[in-house]
Amino acid sequence: MARRPEQLEKAKETFGFENLTYSFEELLNDPEINLIDICTPPYAHLDQVKVALKAGKNVVCEKPLAGYCGIAEDQLPIGNTVSKRKMYEKLMQDLEELKDIIEQSDGRFMYAENFVYAPAIQRAAEIISAKKSKVLFMKGEESLKGSSSPVAGEWAKTGGGTLMRVGSHPLTAILWLKEQEAKARGENIRIQSIVADMGRITPTLTEYEHRHIAAHPHDVEDLCTVCLTFTDGSKATVMANDTLLGGSRNYVELYCNDAAINCNLTLSDLMETYFLDEDGLENVTLSEMLPTKKGWNKPFVVDDIIRGYTGEMQDFCECVAYDKDPQANFNLAYNTTKTIYGAYVAAEEGIRFNL
Repeated sequence: MARRPEQLEKAKETFGFENLTYSFEELLNDPEINLIDICTPPYAHLDQVKVALKAGKNVVCEKPLAGYCGIAEDQLPIGNTVSKRKMYEKLMQDLEELKDIIEQSDGRFMYAENFVYAPAIQRAAEIISAKKSKVLFMKGEESLKGSSSPVAGEWAKTGGGTLMRVGSHPLTAILWLKEQEAKARGENIRIQSIVADMGRITPTLTEYEHRHIAAHPHDVEDLCTVCLTFTDGSKATVMANDTLLGGSRNYVELYCNDAAINCNLTLSDLMETYFLDEDGLENVTLSEMLPTKKGWNKPFVVDDIIRGYTGEMQDFCECVAYDKDPQANFNLAYNTTKTIYGAYVAAEEGIRFNL
């Protein structure tokens, strides 16, 4: 389903879909459809997830689950005028309402966070679970040169900036890995407090200085650092920014009492290329946000597997087919969203935000 014919018709031709529709209601009313993937912009997620669950459908929601995208009384632009604490309180109310709907629905909720299903993250979870390792510190990052979306710089459309848009990936992976550690060790580990720093740096550039960067933040942040303290005393740092040239950087590092584990999703070392020109490469993708294919590069190889998309979809389909719980569930989505907005409060008020 999409709004524009050129999107739907191309997808139908490329992937061999039997039908296409411009109506969300048509999907809900089709008895043959029992799994709906919400791939719309973040501001539409909550309403569509609620409606689909009430219709008895199994629902996959792409990250981020939800954000505060404004109410009628807000003065625009909301990222500059609405307090982050107000956003946090309203969003928590919305998530509690969604939680009740999920508990009452015959459908299942699944959170599409591909980092959780990346083979490196899955392998790290297997190792720390087998060894019952104590994870003392974690560090994660997703950074690139900005977004190709024309609305990425508007809080009312995205519910936040670089933390919401890309920092949520390593953040969710870190929270999930702490869940696996707690499960293996028979402990209850939660986030205790958050400190954060963020801002908008790209608007300070001249037009010429800005020429290689795609970020155009209006009322959102384009760089951030979030520091978490867990109830077991361990720490984690999440970084995200829109100022990285040369592709995208995605990793999670674990510092354990008996192990050191580095999960490098991109750029990977599986393959390297060197080109003097780009002849014949017009339709060949080497890497996300890569401005040129000339010179030395590290191309994506089986990107859908390495970054977790294949494992994600397999898990969700098996959950529906075999009536089991997903690895990335509502609790993980809830905690990620709560943490992101707690970080926004911490950064705006200059405090340690206690959860």
